[in-house]
Amino acid sequence: MRNLRLDLCYDGTRYRGWQRLPGENNTIQGKLEQTLSRILGEPIEVSGSGRTDAGVHALGQAASFHCESTMPPAEILAQLRRYLPEDIGIYSCKEAAPRFHARLNAKRKTYCYRIWNSDVPCVFERRYVAQFPERLDVDAMHRAGQQLVGEHDFSAFCTRAKMKKSTLREVCAVSVVREGNEIRISVTADGFLYNMMRIIAGTLIEAGRGARSPESIPLLFAAQRQKAGFLAPAQGLCLMEVEY
Repeated sequence: MRNLRLDLCYDGTRYRGWQRLPGENNTIQGKLEQTLSRILGEPIEVSGSGRTDAGVHALGQAASFHCESTMPPAEILAQLRRYLPEDIGIYSCKEAAPRFHARLNAKRKTYCYRIWNSDVPCVFERRYVAQFPERLDVDAMHRAGQQLVGEHDFSAFCTRAKMKKSTLREVCAVSVVREGNEIRISVTADGFLYNMMRIIAGTLIEAGRGARSPESIPLLFAAQRQKAGFLAPAQGLCLMEVEY
């Protein structure tokens, strides 16, 4: 059986997230599986590098699947581009090593959270930024972000009350930069818990508002969920890159 890898992007605005849901056709994974099954003439199950939430976007998602079909990758790519909706784009389709798995083999992921920090309406980017009109202190946000770097228990940054697996994650890099009215929070880690990046964004926004000090961030490690920041809106978040 062949193993193939897809590299793709999508606008998550109208989707219920990546993961296939019972009785729900409007997910990224569901659309891919439905389209691939039609193209290849066999049931296809797709594994993604990560499960983005409803409304979250991806610029650099990766996925893998097995099939019996002998259709060349170039033809699969052409057919996917023909039949998938215009808000899901496929960069490439190629043969992968037999044991390659998009999620299990991922080493690091980078997410970017975009904030429109102005009371001037952001009409044309409104689907891709979270709008916070009050002036945020980017330096305080960046200093707070540096406190997250390293291996820590991020249970306070997860909305699932009970995790079957460890809540330890290693954050490799955090940056917070302003470009005009836009603030971008970028985080690279070896993995992310459910809603972790959106809660990090909410926590750093609170630091930017002066509601918490950057130096208090280490007190959140291994703490309860309510100690960390709010869950920032989904539309500001984008999966930028997956490293293998």
